[in-house]
Amino acid sequence: MILFPAIDILNGKAVRLYRGDKNAVTEYGDPIEFAEKWVEAGAEWLHVVDLAGAFSGESGIDAILTEIKKRFNVRVQSGGGLRRIVDIRRRLDAGADRVVLGTMAALHPDDFALATFQFPEKIVAGIDAKDGRFAVQGWTMTTDISAVDFGKKCRRMGIRCALFTDIEKDGAMDGANVEATVHMQEETGLNIIASGGIASEADLSALQARGVYGAVLGKSIYEGAIDLKQAIADYGDKA
Repeated sequence: MILFPAIDILNGKAVRLYRGDKNAVTEYGDPIEFAEKWVEAGAEWLHVVDLAGAFSGESGIDAILTEIKKRFNVRVQSGGGLRRIVDIRRRLDAGADRVVLGTMAALHPDDFALATFQFPEKIVAGIDAKDGRFAVQGWTMTTDISAVDFGKKCRRMGIRCALFTDIEKDGAMDGANVEATVHMQEETGLNIIASGGIASEADLSALQARGVYGAVLGKSIYEGAIDLKQAIADYGDKA
């Protein structure tokens, strides 16, 4: 299972939100310093999110992303604020190895389809679920599409990986929604990266035992509930 330490960026700082609420922010500090810390712990991927971009559609992390790529030998998966083809190209040019797209699929489906054609192997579907429905625009809008149905559509389009976030779990540190994550992987045929609520190595053990492809680690590693170096040793596969 590939472990993805998260670096969520808001106003130039590494932060965590509580259940996706932009008014419930915990600030941790310099994202470059955390990138260095996670890479030194053995991370081969970082999950870097532009939270301002997710909410407003205006991206502002390119310089930080470029600095991370320049200084550390690590692959980067990045989302937030990617609404147009030009946004994707700019994020990739800044250093992202692949990008996470969700809102574009709902609001600009033709561009989403074009992105999967223009950037094969670089698109990860962002499947954010609230009460089983597909949520977009920084989780501020819930669509009428079920999260599973959206995942099936992405697989038919040739996408191989998806980041699945249970919004009610995100930042809450009350355990991963293992059953929903496994259900998503089994029903869609996508390689699912679990996100939201992972609080302990017991969550990682449960996800790994059920064959989940990957897991994003956020608050659990920032607060010290999970030691990233040990978790990579115990549960991480080579990326």
